[in-house]
Amino acid sequence: MKPRILQAGRLLPALEQRLAADYDLHRLSDEADPDAFLARHGGDFTGLVTSAGGAGAPTALIAALPQLRVIASFGVGLDKIDLAAARERGIAVGYTPDVLNDCVADTAFALLLDVARRTSEADRFVRAGRWAAGQAFGLGRKVSGARLGIVGLGRIGQTIARRAGGFDMDVRYHSRRPVAGVPWPHEPALRELARWADYLVIITAGGEETRHLIDTAVLDALGPRGFLINVARGSVIDEAALVRALVERRIAGAGLDVFEREPQVPAELLALDNVVLLPHIASGTEETRQAMAQRVLDNLAAFFAEGRLVSAAA
Repeated sequence: MKPRILQAGRLLPALEQRLAADYDLHRLSDEADPDAFLARHGGDFTGLVTSAGGAGAPTALIAALPQLRVIASFGVGLDKIDLAAARERGIAVGYTPDVLNDCVADTAFALLLDVARRTSEADRFVRAGRWAAGQAFGLGRKVSGARLGIVGLGRIGQTIARRAGGFDMDVRYHSRRPVAGVPWPHEPALRELARWADYLVIITAGGEETRHLIDTAVLDALGPRGFLINVARGSVIDEAALVRALVERRIAGAGLDVFEREPQVPAELLALDNVVLLPHIASGTEETRQAMAQRVLDNLAAFFAEGRLVSAAA
């Protein structure tokens, strides 16, 4: 008999097809009253497949699945999964690290280059006919040789730091404690890193521990010549403070892939030329999403065959 798996939220069509072929899969989103369905059938499921940027696995959902043994999450973020509740019940939690490091790092640099060299703004300038009309486009900022501060030096943060070497950038990082075996200097004070950096890239984990880590004080330390790049989680930045800093030109600009209330983006940001906005697509390439989907499948297969996960979060 195939293990009974509950799917919370939509996933890649190809992944859904493989899950449906390999398991007794049921999509919670197909239910008109999900809570009523869970009350009647929650005990039927031993597995839950979800996504880091979507439904996650909150406390209530885990509680509604009394026979749950494994959670397989599509994504690297864990802030939407109640890890404590899973740990207390001995539920294994799998996720998809490493396979998305390169694409998230690439996106961080795409945003950095775009906002510094004003690429998207220049594209709009040409399309609007302003160049043809004889108007002059302003100057951007140099990236090569600049100072790059990285907030969070995990797998992706280290990949970003290595990318910076190709631009001859001076790199420092901030984390709760120094990371062993890396060549870049650790800055224990976040504000000091912001004050030093020309570009501050945020790639720390989300969740309550880092909520609004980037606040008014950090933005003011970054200053009117500094740029902020966020490819982490929207909750890490005090978005209202960021909007004020950008509108008042207290920082030079920002490149944002994530927001506090996705998919809602503050209206003030839409009107600014010194901000580049993306719809949470840092890992959004065909190759990486396929690799993430395969890791979900591998996690489930390994768990049900051997009781282990290829990539375990808890």
